[in-house]
Amino acid sequence: MSSKQYTYRNTTYSCYRGYITQAIINNLAPLLFIIFQTDYHITYEKLGQLVLINFTTQLITDTWAAKYADRVGYRKCMIFAHAFCFIGLVSLGILPQILPSPYLGLVLSVILYAFGGGLLEVIVSPIVEALPNDNKAASMSLLHSFYCWGQMSVVFISTLILSFVGRQVWFILPILWSLFPLYNMFQFFHVPLLPLVKDGKAMRLKELFSHPAFYLAMLLMICSGASELTMSQWSSLFAEKGLQVPKLFGDLFGPGLFAFFMAIVRMLYGFFGDRFPMRKCMVGSSILCILTYIVTVFSPNPLLSLLTCSLCGLSVSLMWTGTFSLSSASFPRGGTLMFGILAICGDLGCSIGPWLAGKISDNVQQSGQVFSYWQNSTLDLEQIGLRSGLLAAVLFPTLMLIGLILFRKKPVKERMVQSI
Repeated sequence: MSSKQYTYRNTTYSCYRGYITQAIINNLAPLLFIIFQTDYHITYEKLGQLVLINFTTQLITDTWAAKYADRVGYRKCMIFAHAFCFIGLVSLGILPQILPSPYLGLVLSVILYAFGGGLLEVIVSPIVEALPNDNKAASMSLLHSFYCWGQMSVVFISTLILSFVGRQVWFILPILWSLFPLYNMFQFFHVPLLPLVKDGKAMRLKELFSHPAFYLAMLLMICSGASELTMSQWSSLFAEKGLQVPKLFGDLFGPGLFAFFMAIVRMLYGFFGDRFPMRKCMVGSSILCILTYIVTVFSPNPLLSLLTCSLCGLSVSLMWTGTFSLSSASFPRGGTLMFGILAICGDLGCSIGPWLAGKISDNVQQSGQVFSYWQNSTLDLEQIGLRSGLLAAVLFPTLMLIGLILFRKKPVKERMVQSI
């Protein structure tokens, strides 16, 4: 195909696939947690550490990309991002099989694809933001809906494959999924790209941090990442071990529906978002998120817990994208630096939330100390530990609700315009 045939529509589609790629690297390994635990005898805390390593690596990459991505260029960054995702996924299927320590193989693989994921997180959004489009918030929401469609595809396709071929050949999954970023990598050799800030007058770090509203935006991103990833990363294992439902059923109606609800809401907001104020939607989302976590943890009915677990996807759907949109509107010259800092904060939340849940779960199981609510229940310590870990995550949507209320009280955009 001639390079003249590539248009901004091709660029948009490639960015959509970029977020699907990130969904693959963030959600494939958690689906295999139960296999890693039974086959390699990996503890819950170490499984949580894999999530922590993933997003810590992305956080470090975000830090680098926020400073240097403009110098290196969006095109090179996107090509390298997809290349590392490809290599990391292939490694995930191979290294645990050949290294003396399977856990070391998992860690090395996670680091490799997390580096690519970090680049994607920083670069994809500003690429789409820079494209000619009148409704930026709706465009951003539609873009991020493809992360959800990717997450849902990973859950459904991977779960079905495992149910047909068996868990013993789980390693073919990451190798098959690696072909997706490989294809998209070659697309970014050709698609047209635009700079986010055309005159080069992007805000500097000192300017961004001179505005109290930006600190609130950072808090919102931390809470967004933690609220979303804690439930999505642990829902597969929680469904099978905490709720005692079959893995196929639990994955499809837990993380599968979680991703579906996220995708639907983001896509609908992408088409009709101009009718609904983003900040008000995010306030409602935070309240709903608190409720879904609480019901998931305390409901004695496994089916109700599984339902609210999936409905949590609806509640967190606009948190990440909404924070991007509010920040972009308030700081129009934030540029790649702003997106990079927000991505750092988001990954910090993605790291802390799932790790905290795993840590508390292990501590409860080891100490035997449980809430009085569960002392006379028929749940075993493992089930109570998993529920306790998820309960701790209620902290994050609660903080987000407080942050949104404070953010709403300040005329962020007007203050920002006066200070430019």
